[in-house]
Amino acid sequence: MTSESVNLTDPVFRGFYHGKQKHEDDLNSVLERSRAAGVKSILITGTNLEESKRALEMAKEYDLYATVGCHPTQSKIFEKYPDGPDVFLESLDGLISANVQGRGRVVAIGECGLDYDRTHFAPPDIQKKYFRKCRQLSLAKKHGLPLFLHSRAAHEDLVSILREEGLGSNGGRDLGAKGGVVHSFTGTAEEMKELVSMGFFIGINGCSLKTEEQLKIACSIPLDRLLLETDAPWCSMTSTHASRHHLNDLPSTLKDLYFPASTRPERFQMGKPVKGRNEPMAIGAVAWTMHRLYDVPFETVTEKVFENTVELFGLSDVRH
Repeated sequence: MTSESVNLTDPVFRGFYHGKQKHEDDLNSVLERSRAAGVKSILITGTNLEESKRALEMAKEYDLYATVGCHPTQSKIFEKYPDGPDVFLESLDGLISANVQGRGRVVAIGECGLDYDRTHFAPPDIQKKYFRKCRQLSLAKKHGLPLFLHSRAAHEDLVSILREEGLGSNGGRDLGAKGGVVHSFTGTAEEMKELVSMGFFIGINGCSLKTEEQLKIACSIPLDRLLLETDAPWCSMTSTHASRHHLNDLPSTLKDLYFPASTRPERFQMGKPVKGRNEPMAIGAVAWTMHRLYDVPFETVTEKVFENTVELFGLSDVRH
């Protein structure tokens, strides 16, 4: 099983919460728990130039992978960059070029896209301007990499821009791109079907499985278009979510791997997860929920999603 989206650069994995250190750095323990839970590799999400650099440093240090790009809610950074938007774009391109060849650690362009739920960070016109103009889409074509896409309440504009850029048919593979995934999907059934018809994968995590309607949508995703993720430290699966009742028959041996006993940050114990902080180990619970929704063997889901992940991101060196 491959966890395809984790925000490992987030300070909470180093013990910092809202700028205050509440416990010691336990990143190594987080990674140990993920390996024990069957996670073979992790894709560390880059959300801006500096975060992408840190993601790559971690990917090299821990033998993992990373994305390079700019999150839509950070679109204003293009205009605030000291040397201007063009230099910011060139810097992204240079970072990709230096880390994509050979045993390259960059395996996707992003996290990029549109987010109309949080326009107080960046208004839609700025998001659209730099999603289109920032060449993150052209970088996917230039470097032959898939897109790691973010879409919140912006489906119509997202697909319109993708189609304008020639990425609306077969994920743009004919133009040198490699398709992509719309991660942390929370859209409608119709939106999911349109994205699949365009050649994209759909990424499911705890935020995708909160309501009964979302569960119906999730089980209608073709298995060969499904990816799973945690988006840790966010998108935990909680007792209030509709997905919870599908975890009632989770074997105790797996429950101990995916949901081990946790402590609050103030009572931190090295080796135990922190309450309220999602971790990559929990991807197994997402897979278990999908196994119940599809009504197929658990191994069928995990093996197919593993194959999908390896195929999309070109992780040929990651084995079962």
